[in-house]
Amino acid sequence: MSVVISRLDPQGFHDWQALLDLILDAFASMEGRIDPPSSAHRLTPESLKEKATLETGILATGNGGLIGCIFCKAEPDSLYIGKLAISPSAQGQGVGRALLDAATAHARALGLSALRLETRIELTENHAIFGRWGFVRTAERAHAGYDRPTCIEMRKAL
Repeated sequence: MSVVISRLDPQGFHDWQALLDLILDAFASMEGRIDPPSSAHRLTPESLKEKATLETGILATGNGGLIGCIFCKAEPDSLYIGKLAISPSAQGQGVGRALLDAATAHARALGLSALRLETRIELTENHAIFGRWGFVRTAERAHAGYDRPTCIEMRKAL
């Protein structure tokens, strides 16, 4: 599959519902596995557009449609990456790596020395994938109201 990676232009992009559908489809396998439920359920087309004005969105398209996305936010010493979503039909085909490569290039352009992400504690398969991509576990955190770790932080030095 030929994958095209591009920066999300909040003014020029118009199919926010398709982007939301992609995220929800990609995160559907987490349903019933993670507690608390994913924040993806609180997203709306309008909130995604607002998110894209505050953060850098990167899109992956292929086979004539949207197949992946990632949102990036600059922090003092790293680029936080979130809402990495790959269409289930495109998973395992290098789309995630292509999006992370674009995020890495963005971090370097900003003079940042690391990528940072959080993934749910229950999603051990994600921990393994991110580990293969060079991320290391650096912390555990609990969502508000929880007395146990609910997510782990992972970082990748650039």
